[in-house]
Amino acid sequence: MNQRLSQEQLNQIIAEVQGLQLRQEAELDQQQVRDILQDLNLPPELLDEALIQVRRKQALQVQERRNKLIGFGVVTIVIVGIGLTIFFSQQKTSLLANITAQQDRITLADNANLNTISRQSQPELFYRVTLKDAPIGKKLSLSCNWVDSSGQVVKQNNYQTREVKTSIWETQCRYTINPNASLGNWKVEMFLDGRKISDESFVVK
Repeated sequence: MNQRLSQEQLNQIIAEVQGLQLRQEAELDQQQVRDILQDLNLPPELLDEALIQVRRKQALQVQERRNKLIGFGVVTIVIVGIGLTIFFSQQKTSLLANITAQQDRITLADNANLNTISRQSQPELFYRVTLKDAPIGKKLSLSCNWVDSSGQVVKQNNYQTREVKTSIWETQCRYTINPNASLGNWKVEMFLDGRKISDESFVVK
């Protein structure tokens, strides 16, 4: 079956054949190389060893280029990874910096507000805080310090919220006053990733 060629294909074949002919003419066979070595007063018997060394060096150059490309790729990946990490870290920091406490109050379990507590009743206190500009879709790391009248932290809550659904988000921490609790002015503080966002005082009698 005769295959028909277009003029463009014919031109490409002619150019390819010419290139092959030029490369063949530029190449020397081993006898020609030996003759050249003799003309230069070099020992032709070392030709085989020289060919091995040349091929070894060529292979080494190819390997070095490959290693450089691999190294460049690894460095690029590391730089991109560091850049993305910094970017997302800055984004997270920016989002957290916008969060503030819109409202806070101390209550009992029944949600009734109070600012004076009797230690004899051993009540469980709730510190309820309404956050503003909470990042939707994120979970927040919060903590609370319950500070007695002497300034000592007697209880610390550390917790993570559920996934935030709205920018106005309610959260809480709790502590049960024991009968031996010190009397006087107490305070509870809430922190977001180590940044204090609210505090409230109450009296223990």
